[in-house]
Amino acid sequence: MVDINMPNLDGVTEAIIVKWWKKVGDAVKEKDVLVEVMTEKVNTEIESPISGIVYEIIYPNDSVVKVGEIIARIEQKD
Repeated sequence: MVDINMPNLDGVTEAIIVKWWKKVGDAVKEKDVLVEVMTEKVNTEIESPISGIVYEIIYPNDSVVKVGEIIARIEQKD
């Protein structure tokens, strides 16, 4: 299982989850866009670091999440 954390974007302390592009159970490939997030400075997309299956989404759309928090988990494909 691989944790996906909210990255530090432009030195802000938190971001808002705008839209999940994948849902639990979806297959993802490395570099697929998982989620779009917004800070006071930038909107950006977070990509999957691995190929696998979305196992858990911890924060739904419109959630405010602190940098470093786990936002999702991906089960790695063998």
